Amino acid sequence: MPEQRSALDKAELAQAEEMTGVKTSVIYEAIRAEGDHELSRSFGALWWSGIAAGVAISLSVVSMGFLHTVLPDTSWAPAVISLGYPVGFLIVILGRMQLFTENTVTPILSLFHRPTRRNFIRTVRLWGIVFSANMMGCFLAAALLSFGHIVPAPHMDSILTISRHYGSATAAQHLTWGMPAGFLIASIVWILPRMDTGGEVLVILIMTYMIGLGGLSHVVAGSTELFVLVLHGDLSPFTAVGKAILPAFLGNALGGTGMFAALTYAQVRDEV
Repeated sequence: MPEQRSALDKAELAQAEEMTGVKTSVIYEAIRAEGDHELSRSFGALWWSGIAAGVAISLSVVSMGFLHTVLPDTSWAPAVISLGYPVGFLIVILGRMQLFTENTVTPILSLFHRPTRRNFIRTVRLWGIVFSANMMGCFLAAALLSFGHIVPAPHMDSILTISRHYGSATAAQHLTWGMPAGFLIASIVWILPRMDTGGEVLVILIMTYMIGLGGLSHVVAGSTELFVLVLHGDLSPFTAVGKAILPAFLGNALGGTGMFAALTYAQVRDEV
């Protein structure tokens, strides 16, 4: 049977191609290439970018504290207070800073594609540097909030209130609540390559707002709250690490790598 020819002219065919969505394999390749670049970056570049991300993402709890101070104690207040949560993420992600939860996807796709010993070591190195730097940045931000008097006392009281709520969750809760948070952050990484600047802002805003509104556990953003509690004597360092930071770390990694990255790679494996 002869091949059926389209009745459209060349201009119309070109327009149809433009309207066709970006292939999943193309998105995968863009993220994998970015992951390869991140894996090859120097220690200093990763470290200072990670510290900057830890400091910047602390503005999420600061912004929530500002809103908590001025809003009445009503049933709808948490929905408005959570609007402060995306602030730090917008700065970090649009500023292309190194955030651990983003790195549960970008370098992992390269590791899935070429599961060599070298790529595994490079991925562990990247995770170790970025996570340590993020924690250092969060601790510096918490110290400034606690001892630097950089926000008025009423706002600091609100930050403490929000932090106590986060710190009251059990290890099992941080683990399970960390999985959907990791999945949502990973989905941001997957979606952004096909967005313009306005679209990027909207995607980050919606996804991270859901994390804040749902009270989910994000290991980096939540660490600032935990360090604030430690510095104010409300929580011991061992409790902060064992009960919250490590479980949230595992939950975010499982949600971002074990669930999202594995599923997205599975759908493009045959094509790439």
